[in-house]
Amino acid sequence: MFKIPSLPGFNPKAFQQYFKNSSWLLMARVGSLLIKMIVNAIILPNYLGGQVFGSYSYPLTILSFFMGICTLGTDSLVTRQLLRSPKLKNEILGSAFRIRLIGGLVALPFVYFSYFLIARFAPNAPAASFAQVAFVSVICLLQSVQIIDSYFQAKVQGKYIMFVQIGGNILSGIIKLIGVFTGASLNFFIFSLVLDVLWLQIGYLYFYRKQNESVFKWRFNSKIAKHLLKSGWPLALSSIFVSLYMKIDQVMIDAMLGAEKLGVYSTVVTYSESWYFIPVALSTALFPAIMNFKKNDPQLYKKRMANLYELMVIISVSIAIIVTFIAPYLYQLLYSSRPEFLQGSMILQVHIWSGVFAFLATASSQYLIAENLTSLTLIRTLLGAVSNILLNLLLIPKMGIMGAAMGTLIAYLVSAFSIVLFPKTREQGLLMIKSLILPHLIKGIFRK
Repeated sequence: MFKIPSLPGFNPKAFQQYFKNSSWLLMARVGSLLIKMIVNAIILPNYLGGQVFGSYSYPLTILSFFMGICTLGTDSLVTRQLLRSPKLKNEILGSAFRIRLIGGLVALPFVYFSYFLIARFAPNAPAASFAQVAFVSVICLLQSVQIIDSYFQAKVQGKYIMFVQIGGNILSGIIKLIGVFTGASLNFFIFSLVLDVLWLQIGYLYFYRKQNESVFKWRFNSKIAKHLLKSGWPLALSSIFVSLYMKIDQVMIDAMLGAEKLGVYSTVVTYSESWYFIPVALSTALFPAIMNFKKNDPQLYKKRMANLYELMVIISVSIAIIVTFIAPYLYQLLYSSRPEFLQGSMILQVHIWSGVFAFLATASSQYLIAENLTSLTLIRTLLGAVSNILLNLLLIPKMGIMGAAMGTLIAYLVSAFSIVLFPKTREQGLLMIKSLILPHLIKGIFRK
């Protein structure tokens, strides 16, 4: 008799405990994604059309490359510091706020220089004007207030994060819908990109004040700031590489093929990458339990890592199969009035399989952090970024946006399995490769 087994080594209570403690954060993530999906991936593309939607998407794409400079890796570090030293709350938050504000100021010249560099050498002019990109770059400064998010995480008050994120996204969605119904121009929607971030910061400030706290009590502490900078720069550098790795294809599509193709590809990326919060949530939930066996039972530690990789494959492959099947019907249903978007279905059928390697890479990143091998994370991400750039240069001229999807798929594979190249992580890389054939699942199906 056939049955789908539970994966060995995982206690179902671990899932229940995680989702109980983190349900608010998950609701915030899922709720925000649903709102953004409806507005940004369905309504706006149909209203703006391929070319104008590409112009709308462009400023945030450029900005994404430099958000690592803006935050300087402070998010997770501040949460950890607040848990360790709650009495230094105002000094920690004040120091992190100033770091992020200065980081935002430093990022601005890089944004502007990159824009002019692309405008000077790319075959096609950038999809958005410099004025539009410069206006949206204000986000680099606004994001400094979002350090309050780390405070709520440290206080285990995820419900406030949920209120802020879902409330802000609902308000942003309403404003965009007003723009659609009133026939607003592109500049209105470019303006709304800044409002999207502004609402979030206002929400964080409001709920922070509701806790009888005040940002005016924040104080800069040079010792804390130095510690945050010392610990945060590798994370910031990694964030920049990740952005190159995940977003460079969109800039190259605009440069080589124009704004309309960027608009089509942007919808593909939205549908494909919206699932990437799942491996983060599962890895965060399960990895502490796995680490408990590192010293006492190395064999079980290895087995549980194999279980984790196999779980990632099961989920990601299931998503990829479903999306591959429904993609043509989805695009025909949602974009029948905009035929330029219909080619996106074939692109999505390829791009969605990148998620298999993204899921595995996320799980193995937990291992690299636990083993203090974060330098390999930087190398792996850099390899992915370089691979993506080279493949896009080769494939986009020959295959169009399908070439970009193929390049992304191969680059994700290279990045995920590059840990096989290093002796310290080769065993983990082989476990990841083995997980692709789902050995435990196959055994379980035929077990009576």
